[in-house]
Amino acid sequence: MKAAVLLIPLLPLLSFAFTGLLGRRYLKERSHYVSVAAVGISWLLSMYVLVEVERGQTLSWQLYSWIAVGRFSVDIGFLVDQLTAVMLLVVSTVGFMVHVYSIGYMHGDKGYYRFFAYINLFMFSMFMLVLANNFLLLYVFWEAVGLCSYLLIAFWFPKRSAANAGMKAFLVNRVGDFGFSLGIMLIFITLGTLSYSGVFASASTLSGGMATAICLLLFTGAVGKSAQFPLHVWLPDAMEGPTPVSSLIHAATMVNAGVYMVARSNPLFAQSHTAMMVVAIIGTFTAIFAATIAMVQNDIKKVLAYSTISQLGYMFLALGVGAWTAAIFHLLAHGFFKGLLFLCSGSVIHALGGEQDMRKMGGLKRKTKITYWTFVIGALALSGFPGLSGFFSKDAVLTGAFAEGYWYFWIVALITVLLTAFYSFRLIFMTFHGEPRTDPKVFAHAHESPRVMTVPLILLAIPTVIGGLMLGIPPENGHIDRLLHHIFEAAIPAGEHVFGPLTLSLMIISALVGIAGILLAWHLYERCPWLPNAACKRAGRLYTLLLNKYYIDEIYAAVIINPLRGFCGWLWRFVDAGVIDGAVNGAGWLAMGAGRLLRPIQSGKVQGYLFSMFLGLLALMVAYLLFNI
Repeated sequence: MKAAVLLIPLLPLLSFAFTGLLGRRYLKERSHYVSVAAVGISWLLSMYVLVEVERGQTLSWQLYSWIAVGRFSVDIGFLVDQLTAVMLLVVSTVGFMVHVYSIGYMHGDKGYYRFFAYINLFMFSMFMLVLANNFLLLYVFWEAVGLCSYLLIAFWFPKRSAANAGMKAFLVNRVGDFGFSLGIMLIFITLGTLSYSGVFASASTLSGGMATAICLLLFTGAVGKSAQFPLHVWLPDAMEGPTPVSSLIHAATMVNAGVYMVARSNPLFAQSHTAMMVVAIIGTFTAIFAATIAMVQNDIKKVLAYSTISQLGYMFLALGVGAWTAAIFHLLAHGFFKGLLFLCSGSVIHALGGEQDMRKMGGLKRKTKITYWTFVIGALALSGFPGLSGFFSKDAVLTGAFAEGYWYFWIVALITVLLTAFYSFRLIFMTFHGEPRTDPKVFAHAHESPRVMTVPLILLAIPTVIGGLMLGIPPENGHIDRLLHHIFEAAIPAGEHVFGPLTLSLMIISALVGIAGILLAWHLYERCPWLPNAACKRAGRLYTLLLNKYYIDEIYAAVIINPLRGFCGWLWRFVDAGVIDGAVNGAGWLAMGAGRLLRPIQSGKVQGYLFSMFLGLLALMVAYLLFNI
């Protein structure tokens, strides 16, 4: 298994170097050949690793010593266990589908080779993040995926909004990553090691306060990377990147890094009830906060972006209440159906020549049948419709919260189920149903995407449909629970829950709430399409508040960005220009003034120089006589 584990990240790295160096001059429109092949082989190898882990084989492999300074020692090494295998499954599967889809979506783009080079670099970084066996290696590739995110969000950098979005994502993530780095430093100072095995074995020796400090600092990094409130503001703007990027990085892989890190660190978080409660509160609040915003957005990708933020909140809610397996189950299911939804949105945008405003869509059902039905499957899974993967994974989160006694979190999460189902089918009805609202010429040319784009949609729809049945049956003891039980054994709260009347009742309640949200959207946007506008006018300021995303960006601009910009301007004017440049310029002015004073005596006349020498000698003689009498 060692060779397979090594090749999984190595192949995308080699493909990145090959495509990046030769793509512009030699490969051009063939740049996808090597990139897609490399990720496809990594996907096959990831499936092989999953099978081996299923059979009970794990791997802890130290490749070589990276840093050895005094007692600070860090190795380059891989850890392959059940959690790693699940993450490799998500990253490689969605990554491979996105690579294939991008052949059609990015066809004809001037940066075609550059796009495939960047996403190969991202795949390498994400694989290494998942495979790392210590916190420092995790942090290195945590930053690497952030770099790739910046490059891909700002891929169309001549467009100012794309360049700004990339910079915003980079800067906001630096806030969270700063706290993450402090947490890693505190781990080493306290426990003397950064390897997972050493840290987790010593976790029980931490005092309550120290465990809380470490966990909250680590969670700060997760808040930034996984776009949780209040560091969520970068993700909606990240939709400026190409749609395959939105699917790969901002729906199914990179944003899951924070969830993965907290789940991997479960022995640490289990030592601090305070930290766990903070994780649950932030996750629950983010889930409903983002869902309310998604209800009124009109950009098709923005709706899915806020949906992603909300669903990540569900995962952190599950982590915070100790439903560790439920969080990873929802991460797995969400990766497939949200990746599917983003690729479907890209197919819609492709059909309409770049249009993203749902108010200018409608009537596409008969034009894009494959996109429509796969979009409906993804929306049903997101809504928690019975039988689909999202139903089982979301129900596991809700049941975990209720069973652990956090009924108030369960109520908020249940309300979020209603909102999620509503905005999911609001998107469906506005995009595909009713009369066309787009330009008649554009609609006349609307067509289904090519097979290279629709085949990945169909393939991602398959696990969306059957994934829950394969992994979540029976509830509380399904295949995913048995697979991950060993990983979370030490952190699972006392008292194991088994499927019974309570679980069945909670499942029925969540299903009915989700169906109610779908029916509400159908009533408003299909049966009575005039009602939404009337409701928005009646809602007045509330609608405006939601449409403007609670003015969070404006608040940050007023409270943080503008004051900092003003302070930096003051530093530039008075410190940089006034003091530093003033000192440098003053030295120059002094030299110039001295030159002007001395310039007249540099006449070039020999007799003048001789006369000056005579005066100088005369002055020396006079001085000697005066002071030596």
